[in-house]
Amino acid sequence: MATTGIPTSLTQGSGTRGGIGESTLRPDGTLKVTGEFAYASDLWHEDMLWGHTLRSTVAHAEIRSIDTAEALATPGVYAVLTYEDLPAAVTHYGLEIKDTPVLAHGKVRHHGEPVALVAADHPETARRAAAKIRIDYADLPVVTDEASATAPGAPLVHEHRTDHYAGHVPHPNVLHRQPVIRGDAARAAERADVIITGDYVFGMQDQAFLGPESGLAVPAEDGGVDLYVATQWLHADLAQMAPVLGLPEEKVRMTLSGVGGAFGGREDISMQIHACLLALRTGRPVKIVYNRFESFFGHVHRHPARLHYEHGATRDGKLTHMKCRIVLDGGAYASSSPAVVGNAASLSAGPYAVEDVDIEALALYTNNPPCGAMRGFGAVQACFAYEAQMDKVAAALGMDPVEFRRINAMEQGTLLPTGQRVDSPAPVAELLRRVKARPLPPERQWLVAGEEADVRALPGGLSNTTHGEGVVRGVGYAVGIKNVGFSEGFDDYSTARVRLEVVGGVAVAVVHTAMAEVGQGGVTVHAQIARTELGVTQVTIVPADTRVGSAGSTSASRQTYVTGGAVKNSCEHVRERVLEIGRRKFGTYHPAWATAELLLEDGKVVTDGGEVLAALVDVLEDEAVEVEREWRHRPTEAFDLRTGQGNGHVQYSFAAHRAVVEVDTELGLVKVVELAVAQDVGKALNPLSVLGQIHGGSTQGLGVAVMEEIIVDPVTAKVRNPSFTDYLIPTILDTPTMPVDILELADDHAPYGLRGVGEAPTLSSTPAVLAAIRAATGLELNRTPVRPEHLTGT
Repeated sequence: MATTGIPTSLTQGSGTRGGIGESTLRPDGTLKVTGEFAYASDLWHEDMLWGHTLRSTVAHAEIRSIDTAEALATPGVYAVLTYEDLPAAVTHYGLEIKDTPVLAHGKVRHHGEPVALVAADHPETARRAAAKIRIDYADLPVVTDEASATAPGAPLVHEHRTDHYAGHVPHPNVLHRQPVIRGDAARAAERADVIITGDYVFGMQDQAFLGPESGLAVPAEDGGVDLYVATQWLHADLAQMAPVLGLPEEKVRMTLSGVGGAFGGREDISMQIHACLLALRTGRPVKIVYNRFESFFGHVHRHPARLHYEHGATRDGKLTHMKCRIVLDGGAYASSSPAVVGNAASLSAGPYAVEDVDIEALALYTNNPPCGAMRGFGAVQACFAYEAQMDKVAAALGMDPVEFRRINAMEQGTLLPTGQRVDSPAPVAELLRRVKARPLPPERQWLVAGEEADVRALPGGLSNTTHGEGVVRGVGYAVGIKNVGFSEGFDDYSTARVRLEVVGGVAVAVVHTAMAEVGQGGVTVHAQIARTELGVTQVTIVPADTRVGSAGSTSASRQTYVTGGAVKNSCEHVRERVLEIGRRKFGTYHPAWATAELLLEDGKVVTDGGEVLAALVDVLEDEAVEVEREWRHRPTEAFDLRTGQGNGHVQYSFAAHRAVVEVDTELGLVKVVELAVAQDVGKALNPLSVLGQIHGGSTQGLGVAVMEEIIVDPVTAKVRNPSFTDYLIPTILDTPTMPVDILELADDHAPYGLRGVGEAPTLSSTPAVLAAIRAATGLELNRTPVRPEHLTGT
């Protein structure tokens, strides 16, 4: 089905108002667009203090001394903390490797690392006091790239490796390495009629969420602390926080506050521990909210990468082999780099059938800013390179680039480089066909002789920089593959508590999970699932907190799959309990109950919701049924650390893009005119949300193609552009028309047949835009983002 909006056939739904398949609106949507929604930065407590973090001004240095006396003497200051004031023996945390200090001790390893904390009665007082802290630094050599990280005698970013990856890396500054070897790539190359190599550079991208890191910590009478915070993973935060606070987990209670975007940047700890430390020290509530400058230093970024690829193909267009080496800069601390490496390695061949591969992916420890999760998670960098390669190989063979991709497209049953077989639909060729078949947007006025140009539609036209001289059009294609959910043997589960009761004569379902709602729409989908499975219309979503079991992270396109699966599972168990109660009360002699019983038993409550509702009210009366259940997807397994073989992923998602761009070759300006998308979503549980995810992911991919990059000085490892003045993201004026084709090819292993949606469009949008710019200019353009000087040669 093709659409530039919501396809009619997707909005008819399941028969229950607001059920699965319907475009139900977000409960928080109106509040957000009117500015009335309460974000974490709006938190307030009447007697709260304000916290501030002092960060290092250098990237790598020994800390000789810290003098806090002047800061402590500042009127209005209640506490100043350094590493020496930490309350527990555990002083480090981390998602996978506990290598990140709560506050720097002995040395700092990156620009902006937290060194000290201040609590004061006003945010400006806290900032001024922090500026009075005197730190004596002794500069150390800076490690910034692979050459400086692995050269003989290179300084070690971490002197002592204690993680289980340490024995599998060639150098202590290599954080993790994952090869993937299948077949014999060297021998297969002998069959190739063309062999194409390429070197690619992917810049460091920021998640650029608009809501800054923020939270409020409130000390409790039992010696614990209550934290209200914007995060992506409440229980992971809890597991990292409690040991360094010196508290049992039950005394650290966390509640999700309004989240202003995430995209992976809130998966790691930022201000959570710091606010709690200050609250526990002062005995007062403490709020920390970062400004934009602090935010750039307060969260991880997308790994910059250098990628070397080699592809071979026969004259008839069949790939013979693929070799690649992917080097990711993990920065000063591990974060989720090992998992990013696993994704980059296992998905580096793209959505193509190629039997012989020789792949190596690794992440480095450097003194650059820490990098970790961001939408697309390792697959984005690989897709940029392998799609450029597909265009180059096709050109060398004189073939149409889409046809070349179609010939090599994987399908259901294809064996991946890791030895895992794709066991659900993989409509790669069909997605490409759809974006290519879509009519191209009409040519612009200035390309027609004698017509006056509308300068507003020109590249850079709103600045009146050009009147159409040197403007050329290009069209480019790309397709990508992304895993869904946590991989490599991770116990990926979620928990849902569902309660069914009668309130005021109406059957009401209450759904409670720890899922972080960061904009993906889980608060809508969970209500839709409850309506569909229980036949009710009234559903209440309880705010996410740690009073219920973990929902895992809102990342990896997993929440609708896994937490949605948990809600569905708990609803099914509630239904079973209702059946037991109904049978006990009515037996088989109550005609209305007999009909409702059949519907409940078959899970067909959506076909006659009214009859089921009436029966539920009769059955429950003053009773309530509450169930809390965990739900897991199929197990995965770790990749072999020598060969990369293993069933490492549970599901794959696919998207294809066609980009149409116009380039002013004289000024080096680019305008993306259209970004058409085709994506298989398995089942669109909420078509409106699906469309929003595809549009949003495509826009982020566009951003890294033409404007987004954190610039790190290669000599000092200092960040040069930590602000939205200098770090540019697409605005509404940069965002093109995005017609969307949505396919619904069910994955039989997933709840409702759904497929994770949010990340796949981020992969292929970037290389599609680059391909279109190459087509317009004839330039090779092997790095992101493309800057004006890359197009003009100046």
